Amino acid sequence: QVQLSESGGGLVQPGASLRLSCAASSSTFNLYAMGWFRQAPGKEREFVAAISGSGFNPLYTDSVKGRFTISRDNDKNLVYLQMNTLKPEDTAVYSCAGAPNFLVYDSSPWYDYWGQGTQVTVSS
Repeated sequence: QVQLSESGGGLVQPGASLRLSCAASSSTFNLYAMGWFRQAPGKEREFVAAISGSGFNPLYTDSVKGRFTISRDNDKNLVYLQMNTLKPEDTAVYSCAGAPNFLVYDSSPWYDYWGQGTQVTVSS
């Protein structure tokens, strides 16, 4: 069982930056691919980014490429999502998820563990 806890959300203006963090409670954190997903009001949950257990092979949805960066620190059991040049359409609840696999996936069924989420609101 892996517990995930996100932090770092908030209310920012368009063009601003935020860094989300996800803390994992697992002694084998480096064996998990980690992903970030988001869900806006009235919309389905969508994939944002994912990274392999070793920290390589980042994967991004097209709408965030060049603006968001996923990274991880396996020594601290943390995964990050650096979000730059935020837009109002980035407003959503962001959740991290863990998959006990070496490969990265862009769909939620592959992920077994989920955090509660953190709200990101981009508004002027």
